[in-house]
Amino acid sequence: MRMSENNSFTSHFSELRSRLIKSIVFIFIIFIISYTFAEYIYAFLVNPYAEAVKDDPTSRRLIFTALHETFITYLKVAFFSAIFIGSPVLLIQIYKFIAPGLYQNEKKALLPYLISTPILFLFGGMLVYYLVMPLAIKFFLSFETMGTSSSLPIQLEAKVNEYLSLIMRLIFAFGISFQLPILLNLLARIGVVNSEYLKKSRRYIIVIIFTVAAILTPPDPITQVGLAIPLLLLYELSIITVKFTEKKANKEKLKDA
Repeated sequence: MRMSENNSFTSHFSELRSRLIKSIVFIFIIFIISYTFAEYIYAFLVNPYAEAVKDDPTSRRLIFTALHETFITYLKVAFFSAIFIGSPVLLIQIYKFIAPGLYQNEKKALLPYLISTPILFLFGGMLVYYLVMPLAIKFFLSFETMGTSSSLPIQLEAKVNEYLSLIMRLIFAFGISFQLPILLNLLARIGVVNSEYLKKSRRYIIVIIFTVAAILTPPDPITQVGLAIPLLLLYELSIITVKFTEKKANKEKLKDA
């Protein structure tokens, strides 16, 4: 009996290792391909900055101050792309690993979360790219001064590495934060929270959301509010979806009874 359990554990462990290796290999291949096209990905990520300053009379540029900085930046861009593209594959492999142990209704319940996870992450990244970064760049540029006879001008000389690190960090921060509805719905399914509890906790959640936004974003109101407001909306959406899940679960219980 014990030997059978050991064999079963070894078999499951081997399968998990195999699926993780497949995911890592896929991510590594995407990394190599991304590095080959790193210049184009870099241009795509720099576009919000370029669009924000295109009508500026001042000639704008991105600089690097170390010989290896651009090379390291391209590595970061390739790694960012590999994780961004490879994450859904990793989720699918994890799902395939746990799916055999689930009932048919459990598989159907889990599938929407599997689909919505990368979609919500993408929405978070798009919000950063198309709205938050352009507004934040213009906000930061507003602190420039022309200088006078008694003072030197203050002008932005943005570094390649610092700009790309900022936008990639924000995309990941927003993408992960946008998983809030999935997290709350999963907690509701296992009975940790319910819609009434989420309603009663709203005032505390508002404080927590603004605190998290302040930690994950630079110390400026644009990015902090840009993260906090969508999270508040997603929290309200979570209350609605959790309530819907509860009604559905109650109907199933009544059918079984």
